[in-house]
Amino acid sequence: MPVRPTAPLPRRITRLPRVPLLLALTATAATTLTACGSGSGSDPDTVKVSYKQSTDNSIRVLDTFLADIKKQFEKANPGKKIELVPIKAPDSEYYTKVQQMLRSPKTAPDLVYEDTFLINSDITSGYLKPLDDYLADWKDWDQFIDTAKTAAKAEDGKTYGIPDGTDTRGLWFDKAIFEKAGLPADWQPKTWDDILTAARTVKEKVPGVIPLNVYTGKPAGEAATMQGFEMLLYGTEAATASASASDPLYDEKSKKWKTGTQGFKDALTFVETVFKEKLGPEVSDALDPNIATRVRGELLPEGKLAINLDGSWLPQDWLEGSGHEWPEWSEKLGLAYMPTQHGQAPGKVSMSGGWTWAIPSKSANPDLAFEFIKAMQTKENAQKWYISNSGIAVRKDVAADPAYVKAQPGIKFFTDLVPSTHYRPAYPAYPKVSTAIQEAMEGVTTGDVSVEDAAKQYDEDLKTATDDQVTEG
Repeated sequence: MPVRPTAPLPRRITRLPRVPLLLALTATAATTLTACGSGSGSDPDTVKVSYKQSTDNSIRVLDTFLADIKKQFEKANPGKKIELVPIKAPDSEYYTKVQQMLRSPKTAPDLVYEDTFLINSDITSGYLKPLDDYLADWKDWDQFIDTAKTAAKAEDGKTYGIPDGTDTRGLWFDKAIFEKAGLPADWQPKTWDDILTAARTVKEKVPGVIPLNVYTGKPAGEAATMQGFEMLLYGTEAATASASASDPLYDEKSKKWKTGTQGFKDALTFVETVFKEKLGPEVSDALDPNIATRVRGELLPEGKLAINLDGSWLPQDWLEGSGHEWPEWSEKLGLAYMPTQHGQAPGKVSMSGGWTWAIPSKSANPDLAFEFIKAMQTKENAQKWYISNSGIAVRKDVAADPAYVKAQPGIKFFTDLVPSTHYRPAYPAYPKVSTAIQEAMEGVTTGDVSVEDAAKQYDEDLKTATDDQVTEG
């Protein structure tokens, strides 16, 4: 994750020097591109599938799933082959490598795993093929929930990716710490103030633990923006009517990004309060790029963190075979939804993202690639993937299946948040908007910048990031 109730967390990860790291990444990129160097069109009976492989060698959930689908597909389609092309890299490096591959027919795969965070950038660049003609003849598409469908729909109204699940976010809390602090085992805050009150109680009565973790700053990247800031912002006055209410970041009518909103300042004030009152990790720990890994692998399992604002996928790291097994997590941790700022309707808030399967515009085998998508996304296979990945179903028939609901602790809780969830305005400028949010958060986290000044700087950065496509919120 002046003096907090516990000593600063020890550094456990040695960072590589900058130059060798860049050389290593360049070498890895070269290796990856070489793997596709013969071009996706070199064999009309082979589909090359590129996907993100975990940098943690003990986590091979996606690898295992794809290997199973490959086996199914090749058995059902004699003479057809699936070539899996894993890309082992952190998120930011994965995005870069994928874009390098998509630029040329010689390196473009036939199928690529695209984060909804950046899919519109690749759409705008012309790297992806619209899938509407395929979807018109695919009856299973009707089973996908509408909010998930919009995650891969571009401003031109066309769909460029098939979601393979989604995620939601909420509050994880340590029951043992709460018991020591005199807080209820069925804790459910109704307002932001309730969360802060619980954190203050933990700080006072249970020294030696971190009361509350909210991801913040540029080192945490999109985790800070989405798990942290947007979970607050989308619970302010600007987004209370429903999941489809007016977006507090982006004005759909004017097609402009919003500046100067009170909700933005209120969200920053919450972050400022957490760190000003020493309710969060030490600032140096909060701004460690590895904070999310440490939360899952160390702070929660070791009982060092009371409340964590985080995502539905955490149990994936604790399942059997993960290398970080924690089978008793469901007995040790409680779950609560994130409330709106003042408890105003609808009372709860969540953010959702996820990944999609997309077909590159330079794919030589798009028809066969879509057949592989269909194989992955049958009810049976989709359900298998959601469960193994601790994901949230985007197929209505899976979400209604008792076997899915009972498969893992927490699945029902996080699936029930889908009606209250929001998707980011994932337009091409969003990554720059996200960076501007992280910088504003970092300023108030360190105490170097006031909320007012951080908000003003965000407004200025936003104008630059979006070519002045902004409007007063």
